Formats: sequence, C-alpha cells, structure tokens
Amino acid sequence: MYYLLLITNHQLLVLMTIELQNIGKKFNKDWIFRNLNYEFKSGNSYAVTGHNGSGKSTLLQIISGFVLPSEGQVVSKESETGNGNLGFEQIAIAAPYLELVEEMTAMEFLTFHQQFKPFIDNISLTQILEEVQLSKAADKQIRYFSSGMKQRLKLAQGFFSNTKVLLLDEPTSNLDKQGISLYLQLIKQYTNDRLVIICSNDEAEYFFCKQKIDITQ
Repeated sequence: MYYLLLITNHQLLVLMTIELQNIGKKFNKDWIFRNLNYEFKSGNSYAVTGHNGSGKSTLLQIISGFVLPSEGQVVSKESETGNGNLGFEQIAIAAPYLELVEEMTAMEFLTFHQQFKPFIDNISLTQILEEVQLSKAADKQIRYFSSGMKQRLKLAQGFFSNTKVLLLDEPTSNLDKQGISLYLQLIKQYTNDRLVIICSNDEAEYFFCKQKIDITQ
C-alpha cells in the first residue's frame, strides 16, 4: 500500500531534466521492461502509454522513488547543481492506488500534507478545495467521500504542491464529465512551467502532450 504524503525538507531545486539510464524492472524472474533510456525536460508534458500490464505505473513509481529499479538508474540534472538524485521535495504524484487518510476531513488532510510538502504560493487551503469543487465537503471525513471526490482530492494535493515535477497515473479515474473538465482546467492553469508525466491509455487524459512514449516500444 502506498501513501500519498511524501516527506520533504521544503527545499525546491530547479530541475532541468530527468534521465532514465538503462532502467529495467522484474518481478520474481519476469522482466516487465528493460533497457529504458529517455530524457524528460522541464516545461514539457509527456504521455507514457502501453497495454495493461506493460509497466506504465511501475515506471512512474520508479521515477517518483516509491519503487527501486532492478537495473539502471534515474538521474536528475539541475541547472545549479549538475547531476544528482531526484529528491522527493521536487515531486508531486496522484494515482488511483495511493491512499488517503480516511479518518481525516479534507481540510485536515491538506493541512497535514502541507507540513511535509508546501503548496504553491498565494493560494489558501480553502481556495484549493474550491478549485477542486470540494468546498462543501471541507469538514467531512474522507471515508464518506465518493470515489470521484477522493480522486479530486488526490488531484488537489498533486497539482497544488509546490514542485517542479508532476506525475499523474490515470488521472481521470472515477471522474464524471464535470470532473474530467476540472482536470483539464487544472492542467491548463497549473502545469505551464512543470515537468508533467502522465501514464494512461485514455487519449482524453493526455491529448495535449507533445511527447508520447509507448513503453512497449
């Protein structure tokens, strides 16, 4: 089980690229993928596609640091420091398999989250909940949220975290048409200067990405 909160030291580095160097991952004796080499650059959006079971989510977890590769390495290149390891303080992630703290209310969850990863400047927690259409549920325990409400809260902590990298796995899971429109609006407003990587088989989630990578290729 993966949890949504990432421990950070509040330091944000200027990330220029994320480079995959001969990345491979296997479970038991079966390789999911091998020899992945690619460079992701800041200010761009990338779509990672492939059939179910091809390793899209696993690759995203490797980039985020949740999962270690079986071979190869992920290297970040920063304008000020050169090569280095990608720090959690630089990454926000939203994915269906990440868990919320369901005993908390939405407001409590965001308050707790920002102690470890600050949100972007000049926006309050109340405004964040308004942006994702959860203001009326601010004081409601997350355990009573619908699946769509939970997904909007996951998107909130991802999009509004003050990071240079945003990782999204099947971002419109459990969202209705209104929720999908909200997702596209968040993409438009809050990703201009970020490195965005989206894992999906639904073109409606990534049609705006200029770079598309089929992991099976």
